[in-house]
Amino acid sequence: MEIFDRIAQQIECVRLPLFAVTLTALPRANTPVLLVLHWHGFSPDPAAAADSRGAIAHKPVPGSAQQLNPEWRSMTQLDQEMLDAAWQLGAWDLDREERRGANFAGASEREAMECRQAFAEPTFADAADPLLLVEAPDRLEMLRLGARLGYVQWRFRPVRGGVWRDTADDDTLAADGGRRPPCPVDVKAPVGTRVSRTRYRLGRVNRILLSA
Repeated sequence: MEIFDRIAQQIECVRLPLFAVTLTALPRANTPVLLVLHWHGFSPDPAAAADSRGAIAHKPVPGSAQQLNPEWRSMTQLDQEMLDAAWQLGAWDLDREERRGANFAGASEREAMECRQAFAEPTFADAADPLLLVEAPDRLEMLRLGARLGYVQWRFRPVRGGVWRDTADDDTLAADGGRRPPCPVDVKAPVGTRVSRTRYRLGRVNRILLSA
């Protein structure tokens, strides 16, 4: 699947810094996964009129969602892929959330909204934001199954190729904000039976930091 290579190719193509990366998967082997890249940048808005000084309004660059169709047998394979990507892109940590479906009695509106967002489906809360650029033909079916079966989502903030380059305080990073593979952090088994969050710590500070 090579998630790191996919992200690196998009960074090279789009040439904008990344804010965050997410991956969403169904708890069923060999089903498609959804990779979402959240860009940080602005582009001219052709629909907006120039102001009195002739300045052209800008709007945020939309994120991009891409469906991947890997062969995978267990969540640990996806965990390893995301660990490798987060490690090489210099992320301080990687979060993995196992979420229940939203189509059951007692599910909150927040759970339903977060499920839709996980599969790049716009919600009322997204009304003021640009929609994602989506290349995912099976996304709506993935959303339907995720709402029924639950889903797993990984999230990290990259330093290499990201907006966090100037604020990262991490002694494991190379000059470009990344790290050399392989990732030394071991995969943790998924819980699978309840809502849970697993955090993989990747960064490290070896110095003593003194506050002013």
